[in-house]
Amino acid sequence: MNKAQALIVDDEADILDLIKITLGRMDIQAVTALTLGEARRQLERDRFDLCLTDMNLPDGTGLDLIRYIGEHHPALPVAMITAHGNQESAVAAMKAGAFDFVSKPVDLQLLRRLVGSALKLRGRALGDDTSTTTPLLGESPAMEEIRRLIAKLARNQAPVFITGESGTGKELAARLIHVQGPRREGPFIPVNCGAIPQDLVESELFGHKKGSFTGAVSDKEGLFQAAEGGTLFLDEVADLPRPAQVKLLRAIQEKSVRPVGAQREVAVDARIISASHRDLATEVAQGRFRQDLFYRINVIELRMPALRERPQDIPLLVTRLLTRLARQQTEPGYTPQPLTLSPEALAALQRHAFPGNVRELENILERATALCDGERIEIQDLYLTKSAPLNPLDPTMQTAVHPNGSAPQNPSATVDPANWNIPAAARKLGMTPLAIRCRLSRLSVA
Repeated sequence: MNKAQALIVDDEADILDLIKITLGRMDIQAVTALTLGEARRQLERDRFDLCLTDMNLPDGTGLDLIRYIGEHHPALPVAMITAHGNQESAVAAMKAGAFDFVSKPVDLQLLRRLVGSALKLRGRALGDDTSTTTPLLGESPAMEEIRRLIAKLARNQAPVFITGESGTGKELAARLIHVQGPRREGPFIPVNCGAIPQDLVESELFGHKKGSFTGAVSDKEGLFQAAEGGTLFLDEVADLPRPAQVKLLRAIQEKSVRPVGAQREVAVDARIISASHRDLATEVAQGRFRQDLFYRINVIELRMPALRERPQDIPLLVTRLLTRLARQQTEPGYTPQPLTLSPEALAALQRHAFPGNVRELENILERATALCDGERIEIQDLYLTKSAPLNPLDPTMQTAVHPNGSAPQNPSATVDPANWNIPAAARKLGMTPLAIRCRLSRLSVA
C-alpha cells in the first residue's frame, strides 16, 4: 500500500511543523497549504487520504474548504482545527460535513487517534456492510432514504441524535452507523439512560475510584471508557438528571471524563450517538433538558419513520418476522415451516396504525403464531380490536375518480366511500389525510 498522504491547511508555521512531525512519525506524508486558494490547488493536483484545516485562513474559512471538499472530493475525510473552547466552530464544522475536530493547543494523542480513524476510511467502501448486524428492512422511499443517510453519517464522527417513536428501530440505526464506519472494530456500548438509578448515573457513565462513596469497594471504569475506540449509544438521553447532563456536556466537548472521586480527567475516544422518543426541544423549553447539551448532541438529527408512514413495507416485515418465529420453534429433527398470512389478515395489518411500530407488529405476529390452529394466519387470529387505530396512509385504498375530473372542495365528494383513497383526496385538496378523516367524521361519512 502506498504511503498515506495528508493535506494540512493552516497559516501558523508552528502548527504546521507540529502536525508534520507527528504525521511523519506515523509514516504519513504531509503536504501543507497556507491559504484556502492554495489548498484548492493542491487538491486538484494530488490525491489525499486526509485533510486537516484551521478555521481562520487569510482568504476564507475552514468551513469554505469543508464545503468545497464535500462538493468536489466527497470521499476525502476532513477535520477542523478549532480554537480552544470554541465549540460553536466545531459544531458548525461537523454540520458542514467535517469528519471530526481537534482543538488548539493540539493534543497529540487525540490527533493520532483522529488520523488513525480517518485512514481506516481509505480504500474502504463504507455504507454497504451490514453483515454484523440486522439490516433495516423495507423498500419504501422512507427506508431507502434512511439507509442513504446512515451510510453518509457513518463516514464522520459528528454526534448524531436519533428521533422517532418507540419501536421504530433507533438502536438498530445507531448500530448500523457504527458498523459501517471506521470504528466498526471498536465496541458498540448501548445504555438506556432511563434504566440507571439516578444516584448511580455518574458512576455508570464516567466510572469511580475506590472509596469515593459507600459501596465503591474498587475502582470501576465507566461506559465512556468501555466504549474507547468505538461508539457509545445513549438511548433515552432525555431521562438523564440535570447534574449528569452537565458532566455529559463536558465529556463530549473536552473528550475526557473525570471518574467520581478522581482528581484528574481521563481522555476518552468514543463517538456519541443519542436517541429519545421525546421531543427534546420541548424538554428544553420546559427546563428539563439543558439547551447547551441539546445543541451539542443534536449536531445531526436522524428521524426514524413510524411504521404507519411506510405500510408498503409491512408484507416484507411480516415474512421476515414469521420466518424468525419459526426458527425459534425448531426442535431436534424438526424445523416447522413459517406460517403465512391470508390476504384479509395482511390488509388488516396495513390498515392498522401501529402505535408501537415494528415492536408491536412482532408482538401481534408472535401471539397469532401461538394461537393459530392452521398453517395460515387469518384475520381473527390477529385479535385486532374494532377500536384499534386506523392508518390514514393505508395503501390498500383504491383511487376514487370524480365524475367531472375536477377537484371538488367537499371532502365527502372527493372521497368516494366505496373506494376510500384518502391520500389522493388529501393531495387534491391540499389537506393532510388526518384532516380529511376529521372532516368526514363530522359529515358522518366515515
